[in-house]
Order: sequence, then C-alpha cells, then structure tokens
Amino acid sequence: MKRAVSVSLGSSERDKKVEVELLGERVSVERRGTDGDIAKATALFTELDGQVDCLGVGGIDLWVKMDDKTWNISAAHKLIKGVKQTPVVDGSGLKNTLEAQAAQTLVAELGAGYAQGRILLTAAIDRYGMTKSFVAQGYEIVYGDLMFALGIPIPIRKFSTFQIVAKLLAAPATKLPISVLYPTGEKQDMIIPKFSNWYEWATVIGGDCHYIKRHMPDDLSGKVIVTNTTTPKDMQMFKDRGVTHVLTTTPVLDGRSFGTNMMEAALTAVSGKNRPLTDAELSEMLTELKLKPTVHNLEDYKSA
Repeated sequence: MKRAVSVSLGSSERDKKVEVELLGERVSVERRGTDGDIAKATALFTELDGQVDCLGVGGIDLWVKMDDKTWNISAAHKLIKGVKQTPVVDGSGLKNTLEAQAAQTLVAELGAGYAQGRILLTAAIDRYGMTKSFVAQGYEIVYGDLMFALGIPIPIRKFSTFQIVAKLLAAPATKLPISVLYPTGEKQDMIIPKFSNWYEWATVIGGDCHYIKRHMPDDLSGKVIVTNTTTPKDMQMFKDRGVTHVLTTTPVLDGRSFGTNMMEAALTAVSGKNRPLTDAELSEMLTELKLKPTVHNLEDYKSA
C-alpha cells in the first residue's frame, strides 16, 4: 500500500486518516497537525523522510505561483530542510488544475443563475487557478489579498490591478514569518468578523477555508462557499450562518474534504514516479479518475 502524509501547521483536532483506492492502488491518506509548532513540524518532516511515498505541506505553501512566475516562501522551505528522499508537494498543482474548474462546475451544478455573479476571493494569489476560472466566467470580483493576507483594508476590483499588486508584493511577502502569512494552531479556530460589507456584497465567497472563516460574519444567508479542507464542523458552521451550498474543490473522503496538498500527495504517491507531478500529469490523472469539484447542498447536510 502507498502512503501519503500531510504535515500541517494547523490544529491537530482536524487530523484524519483514511484508505482509498486510486487507479487500482490502495493508498493511506493521513493528515497530522502540529498546532502551529514549527519545530515539531520540521522534526516530523525529517522523521518521515524515506518512510512514506509522498509528503504534503499543510498550513502554508512552498511557493507562490502566478502564470510563469514562481516565488519560494522562505519560512515554508525551512520546514522541509531535512527531507532528502521523499517527494514533497504543497497542493499548487491541484490549485492550477482541479480548482481551475470551480466556476464552471458551479454553473453546471447550480444552473444559469450562477453563470454570472459577484465573488469575494479572500486571497486570489493563493488560489490562482480558481481565480482565473471566475475571471473567465465573467464574475465581478473583489480580490481580498491585501485585506485577508496582510490586514490592509483595501479591496482590489480589477484583475489587471490584482496582477500588478501581486507581482509587486510577492517577493517581500514570501520572506515574512509564517505567523504573519497564515493562521496556525489555535488561531485557526478564532473568528473575528471584519470586512463584513464585502461578505454581504458577494453572492459567492471563495478561497482557503481558514481565510474565509477567519473574518466571516454571523449572517451568510444565501451565500455559496467555494473552498476545500472542510470538516463536518466547518460545514455545520456554514449551514448555521445560512450558506446554501458549499463547493469543495477536492473530493470528500469519509466525511471531509482534504487539502489540495494532501490530495496531490496521494496522487503523487500512487503515480510511483517519486517526484512531484507536472500539471499535465495531474490533469491526466484527474480525467482518468473523473475527479472534479463537488457541490454540497447544505439544506440536506446533517452533521455526523
């Protein structure tokens, strides 16, 4: 059996382990949270090197990728400095392939009423494939990167402006500490409502689940969430706030959708190539497995 493990800076309360079959191969898919403990995460990556078929980095990305540009996130690469044998992925491959189907899946599943609309993208640079899918669909977009990633209360309204700002800020931002870039450990469970006017403005709210929850208001009536890494607790939280549907960009396994890094690690493990897969290779596997984003009607949702 193949084995893929995601080591996350997030809460250990979200840990999960399942076995699935992909392309005729059994694979153990496991998430291990380290509650924001950087030293613990670094040690676990080193310990698992050579013991598993692929490692996923959770809670932070290794790279920021936008079209032909790639920036290394310095703090994330320090986590995997002891990994010498096992391939390591951060989910960026699936963000550029699977998540690029998000807007089109929404229209196909929910109908023409979602062929156009307004979307708040909490951090578009983090979900560039998702972003481009909504740009192509013709959605009116608020890019929340300055607000949600850096705490600067300035919305970006144009794709061209977003691209300029992202390229200007990517290099210095990728040198920042992990604590600035992403909520880790207990901070992932903290909800401090902010930017409520933009949540209210949007018909669809898309991005990383932690970013969406971090500042969401109590009332999200009629909204659709596009995200991943959802637990039953997350789904109930969205339902309680009036969200009608949640589109998970990764498939639900045993009651939850794993992060893109975890699913990419599983696919990489199954491939047997002992290296990160190219976007083309991932696309081919996704087509063969018939994997695509999934829409969940929260009216029918019942927590376990």
